[in-house]
Amino acid sequence: MSRIDILKTYKLYIGGKFPRTESGRYFPLHDKKGQLLANMCLASRKDFRNAVVAARKAQASWQQATAMNKGQILYRIAEMLEGRKDQFVSELTIQGYSSKKAKEEVEASIDRLVYYAGWSDKYQQLFSAVNPVASAHFNFSAPEPMGVVSVVAPEEQGLLGLVSVIAPAMVGGNTMIVLASNSLPLSSISFAEVLNSSDVPAGVINILTGERKELLSHMASHMDVNAIIYAGNNSEEIKGISELSSENIKRVIIHKKKDWLGDQNESPYFIEKTQEIKTTWHPTKV
Repeated sequence: MSRIDILKTYKLYIGGKFPRTESGRYFPLHDKKGQLLANMCLASRKDFRNAVVAARKAQASWQQATAMNKGQILYRIAEMLEGRKDQFVSELTIQGYSSKKAKEEVEASIDRLVYYAGWSDKYQQLFSAVNPVASAHFNFSAPEPMGVVSVVAPEEQGLLGLVSVIAPAMVGGNTMIVLASNSLPLSSISFAEVLNSSDVPAGVINILTGERKELLSHMASHMDVNAIIYAGNNSEEIKGISELSSENIKRVIIHKKKDWLGDQNESPYFIEKTQEIKTTWHPTKV
C-alpha cells in the first residue's frame, strides 16, 4: 500500500509562539507542478490585533537593549539561517525558483543580516548631531525608534524581501507585525522558526500569512501602530495606505523595488527611515 504524506500546516508566529489562526481558516499552497505542498494560515484582523499587543509589550525592552546586544542577535539569526541553508534553498526551489536563484537568494539574506548587525552600534553616530544654537545651551539630536511597525513584505522574493525590510527596522529598535508574501509564504514561517531559536525576544517580530486585501486597511489604521512599511507597486494599495495612515499620523515608508538583490538594497538609510529624531536641550550655565 502507498502511504499518504502528512502535509504540514504552517502556523502564525505571534509573541514568540506558533498559534493557529483564530478564524480557523487556511489556504492551500501548491508547488510549480500544481501539487499540494502545505496548508497556510489565513490570518484575520483579530490575529493582527493580537500581534500588535505582543509587539507593543516587547517594544520598550527591545528599544532599551544595547546596540551590542541587538547586533549579536541579528548575527545569531544569520548563523542559524546559515545552518539551515539547504532547507531554505529547497523551499524556494519547490515554490518555483531555479536551484541557482534559490541559493543566491538565501546567501544574500544571510549576508544582509550580517550587514545590518554590523551597523547596530554605528548608525547612531551617523544620524546624531550637536546643533548650533544662539542661547546658552547644548542642543543634541539623536535617533530613536518609531515603535511598533506594520510591515507588508515584498510579494516577490519571499525570503530576501522579508529579511531586507525587517532587518533595518529591527536593528533600529522597532518591533514589527509582518504580513508575508502570499504567493511565496513557505520561507516566512520557516524563518520564524529561525527567529524563535535565535535569542530574539518574544513579540519583537510577529509574522502573519494571509491576504493583503483583508489586512492592509487594518495595518494602516490601527491606532497603536506607529508606522507602516509597504513593499510593492500597487498604486491603489499605496493610496489607501497613505489616506488611512494620515488619519492617525502614522509614518508611511514605501519600497517599490521588485528585486532586492544587490548592494544598492542595503544601507544605513533604511534604518534611518524607521527612526524619529529626538532633540534635547541642556543648559551650559546654572
